[in-house]
Amino acid sequence: MAACAQLQRSVVSPAGRHIASVILLHGSGDTGPGVRAWIKQVLNQELTFQHIKVIYPTAPPRPYTPMRGALSTVWFDRWKISNECPEYTETIDSMCSILTQLIDEEVKNGIGKNRIILGGFSMGGGMAMHLAYRYHQDVAGVFALSSFLNKTSSVYQALQKNEGVLPELFQCHGTADELVLCSWGEETNKMLKSLGVATTFHSFPNLNHELHKTELEKLRSWIVKKLPEEAATSND
Repeated sequence: MAACAQLQRSVVSPAGRHIASVILLHGSGDTGPGVRAWIKQVLNQELTFQHIKVIYPTAPPRPYTPMRGALSTVWFDRWKISNECPEYTETIDSMCSILTQLIDEEVKNGIGKNRIILGGFSMGGGMAMHLAYRYHQDVAGVFALSSFLNKTSSVYQALQKNEGVLPELFQCHGTADELVLCSWGEETNKMLKSLGVATTFHSFPNLNHELHKTELEKLRSWIVKKLPEEAATSND
């Protein structure tokens, strides 16, 4: 499997001192630079912070079953885009190992895991939920935009055994999404909440499977709340 050193990424450095990080995962078939450019287009500016580095990794190409086995930059394989089918856990787990190395790099650079947020759009949000709630329950938070987990997700199974404090989940979803139904996102939110996750869910009327300026502004405010700049002194 590809090592983290080979995981290409696009990075937006903080304007000031780097004391926190966000790892933002793209949707299926996209790239790190692709989702970064999309966010910049929607906001009319980069998603930047005074003290937070934003990392946009690109998934290594792999055969993707919904595209009849053609190579695509996807975080994991799946039988189809549906919350009814079983997860292809082998591909999810191997990618969790690779992305863990990216988290470990930030920790080696002096960023505590409680100063890292994981999230993404569509498949990227699903990947972030697996990564955080199964392997890194000590991160600062998780966000999932237009994302879902399958009904029998291994995330739910892992959380049934959990007794500690879990990272908060921030979710957004367009009610007109025809690729990933809003009801799938709502069901994911409800399940995670029942398993002890503090959740927020914002729905956006008439929004399809896409990003929205208000959504990204809400996300930015939430990130700053979870990773406040004044926390710097306690990490020195």
